[in-house]
Amino acid sequence: MLDIGSIRKDFPLLDKKINGKPIVYLDSTATSLKPQSVINKENEYYEKYSANIFRGIYQISEKATLEYESVRGKVARFIGASTSDEIIFTRNTTESINLVASSLSKHEMKKRDHIVVSIMEHHSNFVPWQQLGLINGWKLDFWKNNQQGLLNLKDLDKLITRRTKLLAITAVSNVLGTINPIGQIVKIVKKLNPGCLVLVDAAQAVPHMPVNVGEWGADFVAFSSHKMLGPTGVGVLWGKYELLEQMSPYQFGGEMIEEVRIDKTLFKKTPHKFEAGTPHIAGVIGFGAAIDYLSALGMDNVRDHEKEILSYALTQMKTISGLTLYGPSDVKQKSGVIAFTLKQAHAHDVAQILDEDNICIRSGNHCAMPLHISMGIAATARASFYVYTTKADVDIFVKGLEKVIRVFK
Repeated sequence: MLDIGSIRKDFPLLDKKINGKPIVYLDSTATSLKPQSVINKENEYYEKYSANIFRGIYQISEKATLEYESVRGKVARFIGASTSDEIIFTRNTTESINLVASSLSKHEMKKRDHIVVSIMEHHSNFVPWQQLGLINGWKLDFWKNNQQGLLNLKDLDKLITRRTKLLAITAVSNVLGTINPIGQIVKIVKKLNPGCLVLVDAAQAVPHMPVNVGEWGADFVAFSSHKMLGPTGVGVLWGKYELLEQMSPYQFGGEMIEEVRIDKTLFKKTPHKFEAGTPHIAGVIGFGAAIDYLSALGMDNVRDHEKEILSYALTQMKTISGLTLYGPSDVKQKSGVIAFTLKQAHAHDVAQILDEDNICIRSGNHCAMPLHISMGIAATARASFYVYTTKADVDIFVKGLEKVIRVFK
């Protein structure tokens, strides 16, 4: 069980007040708050060994390189990867997915090849496949969820064919909160078509629950630092090493080079061949501190706390007149995110009025427009929780929703 009182003291933003009122942060699905240890670690790089990595043989450069590369190992252990060489640092989940899409577009995919994408995908795992499909003549099919926000695994029998080259699937919906059974999905896909690759958007999974990529059995997994207490501008692509070695670099330039001649260039081995140019060194080092923080809490404990807060929030919100909830009702099938609409007010109005009391939620389509269109709604309001969320936060939020109803009466 987490000691939430102690945890909250680690997050400087929660001590701040705006117009005399505390901040109630319920937008962790968009980005998480950062603990002081992460802030300190990032500052440590700038203050004590702010040098470029790999290239210098002087002490502070070697220190920076050691700190940076140590994070690759931390990430590998955190997600159950077999080797740190399978960990590629990118800018975010979006770039990780685009890296895979770009490489497959060059070498693996052919005209009339087939891709399956779930309708609940974030635009980052939807648009790259859509656009490359239009350019290259690939066929796209969409896996639709039911009204409870769940995918029917039996649909895969029809969706996955001998021409299907890839399934792009989110581990956790950033709108519905649906936790998809990735391990089961991968097993079914590989049985139907052993050559079909599976790419998992785990941006909403890795920060909130135990994840083991080996147990999932997927081919690629992408996620971001900033959603798991770390700095912005750092993402991760995990891939099976043999696949990564076959793939072409996504970008070309400094540091991913082994040798350059007039007529040819030799690239470094995975993972460095995918990391062109100077990376976000401080961000990666700060990300390592975020992993340390979450590891100390224990991801089972993180998940248990979110289920407790989620259960409490759903119970309280069901008492509000005119409120519609979206996604699974069973907290075992749902992450700590609640999308909803109020009959009395548009989602943007809900967010704006809550902001008067420093209650931070998100409104709009949450970069999941196809999902909203499939549900027949233009926008939802979204509250999301994390390790620092308390039942008191939920109570303030619910009172805020009651205020919205009074305003629009």
